[in-house]
Amino acid sequence: MYDRLRKRNGMLKRNAIEFAQDLVGVASLSLDEEHVATLIEERMTELGYDKVFRDSFGNVIGFLAGREADPTVLLTCHMDTTETGPEDAWEASPYSAVIENGKLYGRGASDCKGGLAAQIYAGILLKRCLLPLHGHIVVAATVGEEKGGSVGVHGLMEKTLVELGIQPAYAILGEPTGLGLYYGHDGWLEMDIKIESSNLFAVRDATRLICNEFMNIANGEPYTHRQEELSTQKPCYENQDGFQRATIGMKHRLNLSQSADHIIERIKHNARLATQGITDVAVDVLVREEVQRLYTGTTTFVRYLTHAWSIDPFDALMEQSRHALGAAGCEVRPGKWQLGRLGMGTAGGVLTGDYSVPTIGYGPGREEDAHTINENVEVENIGEAVYGTAAIVHRLIGVPVFGWTSHDI
Repeated sequence: MYDRLRKRNGMLKRNAIEFAQDLVGVASLSLDEEHVATLIEERMTELGYDKVFRDSFGNVIGFLAGREADPTVLLTCHMDTTETGPEDAWEASPYSAVIENGKLYGRGASDCKGGLAAQIYAGILLKRCLLPLHGHIVVAATVGEEKGGSVGVHGLMEKTLVELGIQPAYAILGEPTGLGLYYGHDGWLEMDIKIESSNLFAVRDATRLICNEFMNIANGEPYTHRQEELSTQKPCYENQDGFQRATIGMKHRLNLSQSADHIIERIKHNARLATQGITDVAVDVLVREEVQRLYTGTTTFVRYLTHAWSIDPFDALMEQSRHALGAAGCEVRPGKWQLGRLGMGTAGGVLTGDYSVPTIGYGPGREEDAHTINENVEVENIGEAVYGTAAIVHRLIGVPVFGWTSHDI
């Protein structure tokens, strides 16, 4: 079976790489993904997915039917990207999608358009190899992940798949893992420290003291594995009908042993302690919230809170995935995302925590290349991710084909 997959993948690999180039060449900033969504929808249709459609959130969903509804595997990547930063800092345009020295360059190449192309072609690889499946494959290109709320995944799970009568038994994220098999990461919490008073000088004094307090904390705690633990923004001031307000934005890492409520209370305590000598100032700490408008016109409410998550490294999903990659002759390298910069993350916390779907990550990009100037992905890793993803999916929901010849399939 693996010889058949590997041989057919050799025929598809170039197409997958070229499609990744096409994706990188289309700007798709978060909440403005319409053009790349059209490209994805057209390619899935051309490739022969059994059903392709776009939901009200703007997600693009491709469906490959198995013999039964269960178990279903969800392959998912986000199609939005972060801002490019100064374009003159790039060696080529962020959307040039050039391939040099075996690497595809451009915004989103690593995070995670290379992974998206690999997942789309992994489904087609299984279909063209005529390998029978017990359950369905759903490939979802989602919106709004880079804004921090995984709004596309929430919409997919809460509405779109429910309406289809589908509950995924497993999920595979195509986020950058460097072809490692990842099973979790830390979370982060974005907060606003609010300082209010009718006295402008009191607000400014309190704000200065709070900024100094948290700058000292941030500078006094060494990073672990070069991870950013705490970051603060410059304060913003408002004057509304003579009432003074300052807002300090803050991000804080969350690990598996921490709760958001605990962090908020600790930040609030430290902020009030820093300003205890100023009597006519009110200080509060709130999770940052906003209403986001998706490119389809749908609006959604977002709280900037990403929970830490992990599945057991010996969970059945991890065990089966390790066995599949080993049997297929692929590298087997379990691990976790390090997420050195606050604000980075995946939809894994949403899938595991909110919807109880066992989730792993397996993608061609490297997380240290995500969001960087000259972002890139090794093109050979894209082809290998197609093959490895297909092997994992077949191990999870495929009909055993041990002893079958290619003529029997």
